[in-house]
Amino acid sequence: MPRHRFHGAPERFEVLAEYIAERYGRRVRYIADVAGGQGMLTRLLNKRFNYQCEVVDPRGYVLTGVPSRREEFSAALALYYDLIVGLHPDEATRAVAEAALVRPVILVPCCNFWAADKLGRDALLDAIADWYGTQGVCAERVVFDFKGPKNIGLVSEPPVVKEQYDPTR
Repeated sequence: MPRHRFHGAPERFEVLAEYIAERYGRRVRYIADVAGGQGMLTRLLNKRFNYQCEVVDPRGYVLTGVPSRREEFSAALALYYDLIVGLHPDEATRAVAEAALVRPVILVPCCNFWAADKLGRDALLDAIADWYGTQGVCAERVVFDFKGPKNIGLVSEPPVVKEQYDPTR
C-alpha cells in the first residue's frame, strides 16, 4: 500500500522531475512548485536531483521536511526563481503563465482558471499558447509520460529582450 495518497496519476511527480533534470540540468537551481500541494515534486527535485525547490501554495499542506511558502503565487514572485513549475496549478494558472514573461515555465493545467468561457483541455492549452504568442513567449506543447488526460503542458522561455545599442559603452 502506498505511503501517500494523491489524486490523479501518482507517477506524474517522478516523470516531471526527470524531465526537469534532463531539460535544464544545472542551468537552473531555484525552482518554484506552484500550488504543489503536499510537495512530492519538490521532495523529488530536492532529494534526488539536488535542486533547491519549494512549494508555493496558500493551503500549507506540505509533507514534513518539504520547504514551502504558504502564500498565493503571483508573477512578481517569479524573479526569485530560475524555473516556475505549475503541475495542475488550479487558480494559479494565470499567474504561472504570466511568470513566463520573465522566467522559464512548465505549465500543465488541469482545469480552466484561464477564461470565463468553458474550455476543455485542448482549448485551454490553445488559449494559453495564443496569449504566449501575443507576449513574445516561446512555448512548445509537451505530452508527459503519465496517465492523461491532464498530461499535456506548455514548456516556455521568456521573450528575448535585446539590449539597446549604447555607443558610449
